[in-house]
Amino acid sequence: MVEEGTTTMAMTKIRAGVAGLILLAAGATFGAPQAKAPGDPEMIGAQGFQKILQQHHGKALLVNFWATWCEPCRDEYPMLNELAKQYGPKGLEVVGVSMDDDGDLILMRRFLARYKPIFPNYRKTAGAEAEFRQSVLAGWTGTMPVSVFYAKDGRQVAHFIGEKSRDQYEEAIRGLLGAGASETPPGK
Repeated sequence: MVEEGTTTMAMTKIRAGVAGLILLAAGATFGAPQAKAPGDPEMIGAQGFQKILQQHHGKALLVNFWATWCEPCRDEYPMLNELAKQYGPKGLEVVGVSMDDDGDLILMRRFLARYKPIFPNYRKTAGAEAEFRQSVLAGWTGTMPVSVFYAKDGRQVAHFIGEKSRDQYEEAIRGLLGAGASETPPGK
């Protein structure tokens, strides 16, 4: 009888130990930053953003800064995808930059999977928030969404801060595509 009680007590300790290890492993998984999945947007900082602008030099460009936690961004994003489809053949290039933190990575992945953007998306690296914002748009305090329009010669010619209507976007895009490098489209 004593031997049976000792065996039962030992099994209880083993079960408790295994359960503790499982909980510890689960806690470490949820607390750790998520690893980059194969389809995740490339991470960029201020220098990476400047490289994107250089890659699109010679083309009319719209860059949209968004995040999954930003309701106006979520509302505007599907429209931007439609505008990219409509105006892409006319020469407009669109780029998205997610401002989501590592903690929002799963939400960002789901968001992109849901809307299936036809334009490339990047994700801002953590840290140096003010430096990054100022490299994008002087005076930008972090309000979102933000869309910045660049002429073919690389000049920043207009920007929107906050959610805008489709008509406002179309007016700015038509001005950008029709202006070439000599005029400033509406929307600044």
